[in-house]
Amino acid sequence: MTRPLPKAPKSNQRNHGESFVFEDPWRVFRIMAEFVDSFEQLSRVGPAVAVFGSARMRRGDKYYRVAEVLARELARKGLAVITGGGPGIMEAANKGARAGGGLSVGLNIILPEEQKNNRYVTVPLQFRYFFARKVCFAKYSLGFVFLPGGFGTLDEFFELITLQQTERVPKAPLILIGRAYWRGLLRWLHRAVEQPGYISREDLDRATLLEDPYEAARLLVEHWKALAVPVPVGKAFA
Repeated sequence: MTRPLPKAPKSNQRNHGESFVFEDPWRVFRIMAEFVDSFEQLSRVGPAVAVFGSARMRRGDKYYRVAEVLARELARKGLAVITGGGPGIMEAANKGARAGGGLSVGLNIILPEEQKNNRYVTVPLQFRYFFARKVCFAKYSLGFVFLPGGFGTLDEFFELITLQQTERVPKAPLILIGRAYWRGLLRWLHRAVEQPGYISREDLDRATLLEDPYEAARLLVEHWKALAVPVPVGKAFA
């Protein structure tokens, strides 16, 4: 026997009570519009690689230059470059993509301290919702590069390696650039996560640790050329 739901209680919390009941059904349409607009635009970009890294990286930093060189090489080979559109590593990658004559995509997120697309973005998209932005990175990239960064970079890495581990997205290169930065994390994962059996060795082997942007570009281009058919749609997006 089914019972009618009780009337929503009054609550000061944003995700509870009357405000939740009346506002959230309409919020769905705003979310849907964000997906429709971004899918429509990104479906025209073609094969692309996503590049992640710190927004705080200074222009004189070694890895700013590495990101710029990597993106330039990818663009020269015909691959678009997708970043979060902000400063630091994102700016460097967009700059390199533009210098290489490729599409330079920026998936900008609206933050309390407003982040604007850097001046090197040629295909700008604006997001309100982090989860919609994350879907676009995963859905429209055939490879992923992670340079030194903060929580956002680590979040993207762990999400994408999890999606591949659980076969929710097709297998694709996950390239970590910066041995000094990533080595400690990989050692910890091996000692504290793999050895007790929480993950397998094959799970860690999904990530490739490099230092040379030219080597990273070569691996990504080889992966692209090895795809005899269009990149399959992952189960997460089916």
